[in-house]
Amino acid sequence: MVPGGDVERQLIAEEVRALRDKRGLTQDELARRIGFSQSTVKNIETGYRVPTREQATLLDEALDTAGSLGRLEARIRAAPIAPGFRPFVAAEAEARTLKTFEHTLVPGLLQTEDYARTLVEGYPGLTRDEVAARVTAKMGRQVVLDTEEPPWLWAVIDEQVLHREVGGPEVMAAQLLKLAEFARRPRITIQVLSAARAHAGLVGAFVIAELARQPTVAYLESVLGGQTVQDPAMVETMAVVFDTIRTDAFSGGESLDLIEEGTRQWKQRIAS
Repeated sequence: MVPGGDVERQLIAEEVRALRDKRGLTQDELARRIGFSQSTVKNIETGYRVPTREQATLLDEALDTAGSLGRLEARIRAAPIAPGFRPFVAAEAEARTLKTFEHTLVPGLLQTEDYARTLVEGYPGLTRDEVAARVTAKMGRQVVLDTEEPPWLWAVIDEQVLHREVGGPEVMAAQLLKLAEFARRPRITIQVLSAARAHAGLVGAFVIAELARQPTVAYLESVLGGQTVQDPAMVETMAVVFDTIRTDAFSGGESLDLIEEGTRQWKQRIAS
């Protein structure tokens, strides 16, 4: 079963696998033809990673598909995701390092389904099907953290995130428990920034994706859906802001203690 139940994701995985087998190629041989690693091909064929636009084009050429994989990739990227975020989705999926800062909410890649659903339901004018589609798309993005070679993820969150009620005490307790589980993974670092001080991140949340083969890309959150940023000067400035915020945050161990204490507090509210 492909995570997220994404039909197009499953279809592209099956198509790449079937076309490769038809041409008698191993995963390693196909990887060499497109100039990527064997693990990248494996992740595409198991549905854990959607090929980027570049990879889809190279696969179309290597497998002589008349552009069918590229069209499937475009459909997946245009799923129920805000237009301003769509260009960033491919970068997120291929990033070697992700650096994210959130001052109001748990970062999207670290959200539980119930937490994410509560947030999506807050958008005005969405039907039940649209809510379900958006939640599925958001949860589907998280598979990038479960691949054989996940990106290094460095998340800094404001302390207020641990105490802002989203969906009720049960949802918050489960969310913070999940956040602590993520923090214990070897390639994920979560730091909490004290709510008792002002900092450069108060103006807005952002994510930076550092890629092996392409320039660094960033995404700025906003109430209108956000904006993908590729201008080198702007991305560099955001990286400096992130480093400044990270320097002011509690250590990973101290932050984990704060997250676990927040979990206990939410559980106490459930019991009371």
